Amino acid sequence: MRSEAPIFEKIYNDYLAEVAALDLTGKSELLGIRVDGNAIGIPFFNKWYTITAKRITDRKGNRPQHSISVILCKYLLLCPEIPGKEKELVTYKDFRDGAPYVLGFRNTAEKPISRAYSGNIDALETHCQALGGKPCDLGISCDLSYVFQALPEVPIYMVYNDEDEDFPADSSLLFEKRAAHYLDMECIAMIGMVLAQRLAP
Repeated sequence: MRSEAPIFEKIYNDYLAEVAALDLTGKSELLGIRVDGNAIGIPFFNKWYTITAKRITDRKGNRPQHSISVILCKYLLLCPEIPGKEKELVTYKDFRDGAPYVLGFRNTAEKPISRAYSGNIDALETHCQALGGKPCDLGISCDLSYVFQALPEVPIYMVYNDEDEDFPADSSLLFEKRAAHYLDMECIAMIGMVLAQRLAP
């Protein structure tokens, strides 16, 4: 298990305690999770993680990076009473409470993808498919568009335009508006960062 700074350990343990106190009766279908006794299974970018009162692990028994642990716990803690239904696609800056994180989202999620794959769109497509992304038609003009299932109720969409003689490469990440029912703005931003990290060449 990786060693974390004391403050991260406290946050981690506090979240585990909050999750352990949850009553998830009837929430499995709503969240797309598995509940087996005191263990909760959650898929994140097509990899399953298990949460118990003591730890969060992947299928190999490894503890995920801190941001993933936070996202998984928040997904459970913020579970809405009824499913979110607004599937309209929005940019991160369109979320009402996203303003404090917009610049960070652009710098840690969207720009890294643009820089890494400028002039190499074939490699980007290969990495998208390796991560479980599916090509999608969003009805907009672009060179590439993929959807990734970050969480069962929180997909993330990538729109990419490669560099040309007039413009540099540019990537945009979109969410369904209902994502705000399941996660706070910090966690939604972290999903974009995780996607960029996993798409890194």
